[in-house]
Amino acid sequence: MITMKNIGVLICTLSLVFVAFSDIFRLLTFLSLFCKYIHTCPGIKPPPHVETKVTPLVVQEGSVVTSLTSGEHTFCLCADCFEGRHCETGSHCYKGVGLYYRGTESKSESGRTCKEWDLHTRKQFMSSDVLSGRHNYCRNPNYKRRPWCYVWKNQQLVWEYCAIPHCGLESSAPAAESTCGMRKQMKIVRGTVATVESHPWVAAIFWHDKSKREVFRCGGSLISACWVLSAAHCFPDGSHAKHDNFFVTLGKNVRNKTDPAVEQTFTVEEIILHDGFDNIDGDFNNDIALLKLKAQNGKCAKESDSVRSVCLPPPQQNLQPGVSCEIAGYGKEQQGLWYNSQFLREAQVNLLADSVCRRKDYYGSMISDNMFCAGRPDWSQDACEGDSGGPLVCQVGIRLFLFGVISWGDGCAKENKPGVYTKVTNYNRWIEEKTGLPSITAGSMFPQK
Repeated sequence: MITMKNIGVLICTLSLVFVAFSDIFRLLTFLSLFCKYIHTCPGIKPPPHVETKVTPLVVQEGSVVTSLTSGEHTFCLCADCFEGRHCETGSHCYKGVGLYYRGTESKSESGRTCKEWDLHTRKQFMSSDVLSGRHNYCRNPNYKRRPWCYVWKNQQLVWEYCAIPHCGLESSAPAAESTCGMRKQMKIVRGTVATVESHPWVAAIFWHDKSKREVFRCGGSLISACWVLSAAHCFPDGSHAKHDNFFVTLGKNVRNKTDPAVEQTFTVEEIILHDGFDNIDGDFNNDIALLKLKAQNGKCAKESDSVRSVCLPPPQQNLQPGVSCEIAGYGKEQQGLWYNSQFLREAQVNLLADSVCRRKDYYGSMISDNMFCAGRPDWSQDACEGDSGGPLVCQVGIRLFLFGVISWGDGCAKENKPGVYTKVTNYNRWIEEKTGLPSITAGSMFPQK
């Protein structure tokens, strides 16, 4: 016999199945409240030590938190990443775009303290649940890309994203068989045309100008399937640049030709510049940026001989002056040319001691602790305009590690004016905060002494 209780149990069961295929908050809330009325969800046995107090059903991160009842006992099964008696706390991450994030992070990614959500703000977003109570926790009431909050910046109220990692977008577990920093072709030819198989982590960053033409902008380095590291000065509009105007091509041998057999192209989902970068006075300190690739069918870069991520060294890891490293890019072949190279080119440069680079006849006080210099003893090879954002990698053991981002310099291959690079090992923590990938920033692939 069909009874109201049977119908209720059926709806309760369907609600638990439906959440796997839907992100519609209002429908989930309705179904979960119906489950609360019925007080049963079949097929799950409560543990013997349940509390005697009733715990209300809630919806967290797009999943119904299941209420289980045995006699007078009711308890909740929290969704992944949540804890607390009412599953109210997102312990460390968010899912999707964080619409249902209920954690207690209260600082923006720049380190500024979030402003309290006031009554006007709550009415503006019509979200009494998301912004309920007086607090200043990061939230996403209006379907932005991830949780955010209002902060005071330069005496103005602005919004900024929060530094909260994503739950499980990319695994944070160390990859036991990581192939980062490994390549098929090993030979470096002195300052000549390269094959992308020798530098499979090199990324070519393009943008569409006002005429919708595809214009090469800068180089970059693939550090994980969905993230490219580049230079902040490549994006003069900052993190508020129209990211959908940019796209990234991996596996590119020829800058102005497309090879579908080896290339992979992605639009940019997000551009993140270091908050400490300010080039108004020609200061290139903190010249580092991250580009998040927009996944296609749930996946970003697919590993091949032409596309592979580079390893990151451990935090604060340094190499001795004189070590030979490699640079690669699509920049100008020599100073004074008005056009960039059609082909990916490579060169070898030697690391210079900070004491040398800070000499008055080199760059003096222009070199900060976040920079280092590299060049050839005979000044025959150097990075040049158009190479910005690209990699300086050094081989340690069988792998290559990204120690530098091509940043700036006085001309190209000029005596006593070596290339200047952003010191990547000063930014491991920053990269981890923005990407939520501690496995790649720990430098676990670096050989142990």
